[in-house]
Amino acid sequence: MKVTVCIGSSCHIKGSRQVVEQLQYLISENKLEDKVELSGAFCMGKCQEGVCVTVDGEFFSVSPETVKTFFETQIKNKL
Repeated sequence: MKVTVCIGSSCHIKGSRQVVEQLQYLISENKLEDKVELSGAFCMGKCQEGVCVTVDGEFFSVSPETVKTFFETQIKNKL
C-alpha cells in the first residue's frame, strides 16, 4: 500500500508535518513497515482541501486531529 502526504506550503501550514509524524508512529506501532510505503509529494493540486493524502491513488483530506481515525479506517482496515 502506498500512502503519500502532501508537504507543499499550503498543506504544511495546515499540519502536514504532524500528519506525517503520526502516520510514521502508527505504521511502526502496528508493525506495518513491510506493508505500507509512506512518502511525501509537493502539491497535489487540492490546496483548499489539505492536508492532502492519497492511499493507492485515492484522495483524502486529513488533519492532525483526524489522522488516527484515517489510519484505522483507510490503512489498517484495508490491509
